[in-house]
Amino acid sequence: MKFLSFLLLPLLASCVPSVTREEAVATAYRYTQVEWMPSNDNVRHGPDSRGIMVHTPDQTIGKYGDRRGWWQPGKSATGMPYQWGGFDTPESFLKKIDAGKKAGDVGDAAKRRLGDAGTSTESCGIDCSGFVSRCWNLSRPYSTRELHQICTPLSSWDDLLPGDILLNDKHVVLFVKWNVPGEELNGYQAGPFPKWMVSACGLSKSKLIKEGYAPWRYRGIIEKRSPQAVVVRDIAREWR
Repeated sequence: MKFLSFLLLPLLASCVPSVTREEAVATAYRYTQVEWMPSNDNVRHGPDSRGIMVHTPDQTIGKYGDRRGWWQPGKSATGMPYQWGGFDTPESFLKKIDAGKKAGDVGDAAKRRLGDAGTSTESCGIDCSGFVSRCWNLSRPYSTRELHQICTPLSSWDDLLPGDILLNDKHVVLFVKWNVPGEELNGYQAGPFPKWMVSACGLSKSKLIKEGYAPWRYRGIIEKRSPQAVVVRDIAREWR
């Protein structure tokens, strides 16, 4: 066993987080299907205990000039809300909701200036780059400023495949397929449009280009898992 461990350690150390295209899209879909029951405890429009301003994307956010709120206390909700700096899984989100955490926290110019310092630990949910990071099985969230570090730029939009991304300096979208080849695409994103939530979306290529988006591919994405890769992954999981 010691000899086997000696042989496997270099192999495991060289492994990078990997994900198949099918797994990435399936994870994205799961985020759109999270069912939860909001309560008044999950609402906040004001500072948290550390003074960080929080606005949950419930329907009362309209009072503050934002029409993209969508959930209501006492009414069943489906989908995970956007949270600035959020990195929850569906399971961790549900536990935090039951514990009375605030359901989401929208982004704005003030949050962008603050960066990570604008993240409230008293809220739960996920943001756009955290969402893509989860879809790719990453152990930590990579911001829109960091994602290019683990990706390769695509030379053409025609090269896009499921699980690739469209990225600009403020937002990221997970590509799924072309609806109209070369013109209209389908994907998943975590807010802010049409609502502050994880949702499937249909987007225009020309509009995305005008907004500075470019196509990228995660270096760890694979078409499918080989039997050997599954064995190594399972051994690594046992060691954690």
